[in-house]
Amino acid sequence: MTMNFQSEWLTVAEAAQHLKIKPRTLLLWVRQGKVKAFALSGTKRRVWRFRQADLDAALLESSVLPSTTPSVRPAERMEQ
Repeated sequence: MTMNFQSEWLTVAEAAQHLKIKPRTLLLWVRQGKVKAFALSGTKRRVWRFRQADLDAALLESSVLPSTTPSVRPAERMEQ
């Protein structure tokens, strides 16, 4: 039995499309620890990859949906 690992990994855009959300929302959920993501090493900027099974598992948890309006701005900047 062979597995196709190439199609298992999704980019931010692909993962956001799978969840039917904006990429910024997905990255916010990653920062909040609501979605499991993997950062690629050897790049100047963080490049994230996602597994479809992890995305589906995150949707099944009720904690993904925030009760307050989410912001992608860090908390320190919001207090100013």
